[in-house]
Amino acid sequence: MPVVLILLAVGIWFALPHLSGLFGVAKEETGKPESVPPTECRASGAAKGHPAGAAVDGFNNRYWAPEETGDGIGEFLECDFAQPVRLTKLIVFSGTSARKDEFLTQARPAGITVLLTARDGELTTRTIRLRDQAGEQTFDLRGSETVRARFTVNSAYGTGKDRRIAVAEVEFFGRRS
Repeated sequence: MPVVLILLAVGIWFALPHLSGLFGVAKEETGKPESVPPTECRASGAAKGHPAGAAVDGFNNRYWAPEETGDGIGEFLECDFAQPVRLTKLIVFSGTSARKDEFLTQARPAGITVLLTARDGELTTRTIRLRDQAGEQTFDLRGSETVRARFTVNSAYGTGKDRRIAVAEVEFFGRRS
């Protein structure tokens, strides 16, 4: 019996340095993700009064819209993080506002390609399909050591010659690396 206790104690002693990593992985998978706002955003273009930064300012009644009117295909919003983040979730408020009475005043993205760039340059691509409705839409979005996220419009709802694509808010959640 004493030999078993000694072997168990030695095993625990050698395993201690590795246990903290195991607990960290468990926390990331089961813990609540935190908000990880970007430090800078830019876009393919911006209509007067609707800059790229309006899509990440924490208010869903201001919005980014590109300078050009039309279907919005190819327009993009790109955000940088000051330090790498482990992304787990994305929330998007499409349209001009989360309020139903304002939501339909401009075009809204229907399909978006998300391109995540990791610190080492590795790229991860995900296509997201948005519903044509006011309010938040939540997506699982996994990216390790992410330093940049780019959203490119593939298709849209409610387009027209005098209408622009509008994104009221984009929120990132995960953990800082």
